[in-house]
Amino acid sequence: MSNNQNPYANAAGRYGKVAKETTSQRELEGQLLIKAANEIQRLHDRWDEATPEDIDNILTYNRKLWMLFFDTAIENPDERPVDLRNNIVNLCNFIFKRSLNILSEPSKEKLSVLIDINRQVAAGLMQKQAGGLPSAHGKDESKPKSGTTTSA
Repeated sequence: MSNNQNPYANAAGRYGKVAKETTSQRELEGQLLIKAANEIQRLHDRWDEATPEDIDNILTYNRKLWMLFFDTAIENPDERPVDLRNNIVNLCNFIFKRSLNILSEPSKEKLSVLIDINRQVAAGLMQKQAGGLPSAHGKDESKPKSGTTTSA
């Protein structure tokens, strides 16, 4: 059945479009990190059933997500304070190394730190920010009062 004939698909498509238009960049990033954390948590909870391909697929998704943060921090150095940019890069490097370590020496215990990092960063991104802090992609999602400065 095509989407034109399926009212549920049409409604879902419209909902997705509206949600995308009304969700801030920060919230979207937070939601993606939560999705990745949930996938890693499911992997952790079902470790004995997981195949090497399952592990690789889930860790690859997480690395790709963090690669976006890494690329933005490197490619847009003027859009955020140096300390914040350095923290993002260091966190990304840790995540990349941990993921490769899990792939080379699989252990479900090693997943916990990835879950925690994703959830903590997501929580920070999804909070209402006072003072106009930039998102991980450097876009100011709130309007600071004139004459105020922010630091992260």
